Amino acid sequence: MSSTFGNKVKISVFGESHGNGIGVVIDGLPAGFKVNMDAVLAQMARRAPGRDKTATPRREKDLPKILSGMLEDTLTGAPLCAVIENTNTRSGDYGNLMTCPRPGHSDYTAYVKYNASNDVRGGGHFSGRITAPLVFAGAVCRQLLAAQGVRVAAHIYSIGNVHDKPFDPVHIDGALMERLSLSSFALIDRGAEEPMRAEVEDARMQLDSVGGVIECAVTGVPAGFGGPMFDGVEGVIAQALFGIPAVKGVEFGAGFASAAMRGSQNNDPFRIEDGKVVTSTNNCGGILGGITDGMPLVFRAAVKPTPSIGQVQQSVDLQNMQNTELTVNGRHDPCIVPRAVPVVEAMTAIALMNIL
Repeated sequence: MSSTFGNKVKISVFGESHGNGIGVVIDGLPAGFKVNMDAVLAQMARRAPGRDKTATPRREKDLPKILSGMLEDTLTGAPLCAVIENTNTRSGDYGNLMTCPRPGHSDYTAYVKYNASNDVRGGGHFSGRITAPLVFAGAVCRQLLAAQGVRVAAHIYSIGNVHDKPFDPVHIDGALMERLSLSSFALIDRGAEEPMRAEVEDARMQLDSVGGVIECAVTGVPAGFGGPMFDGVEGVIAQALFGIPAVKGVEFGAGFASAAMRGSQNNDPFRIEDGKVVTSTNNCGGILGGITDGMPLVFRAAVKPTPSIGQVQQSVDLQNMQNTELTVNGRHDPCIVPRAVPVVEAMTAIALMNIL
């Protein structure tokens, strides 16, 4: 499976949702850096299930056990390996999915690719559960980045048709980024929380789910990093983000809205401020020609609705090759967007470690 990412700092993710555990190996981290494990666990808690009504009731502690690469919280230079135990599984809920794939999920495509040998319990290796070790890896990387003055933060840009305020793409306050990076329901405008929760609850009561958009910003990245074409900053970050289950779209800066602009509107005018080159606007999202221009990196990721819903759906019986109806059992998030915010931050941090 394609479960590795990076060439300078490489991560390799392993495990399944209902296996004994899940984990990650991180290779390429510098020796001698002292990791704040309390800060790592705080990030893990933001993603962990069972702590909010918008999430699955499956409750996992998500406490990483370090097997190698760290001694007394200090990186040794060896590959850093962490394992997270799965303790609250109900595999019997997935018995009817062995030959009857869930619409919108990977069950069918994995069934074909892996000759019906894939683990369907909880989605197996395709589950959102696999993002827990990603958050661990990202939590370590973001501390290394912070030591260089690079900060990463994201927020819930929208859930359904309810929107938060967007980042100011030119001036992003450090205190705001700190608040967002510690929040379990990250919003710039806290007043959007109640209508967002109502949107999720409405979907849940209808045995349905709802998606949304996550906006992420990075500050402190100097101009000149990245490269043209296939080494471009957009490409590296987008590849990392598309490794998150349920991400179906990524846009940088003005993104798709720039298609409706004229060049005079979309171009970001240059000027000198405090002895350095800046832009008055940031429609490019801090990237020109695949290379950072010194402005904040700003991008958004579209997260689809959770495919496992309680409504009766049309599917097929792969054993008998007949049409059938499917009712999905198990415990599932009516909206995965709030828990996906720290995952977007984590994958961004991992991508940046490879860019910088």
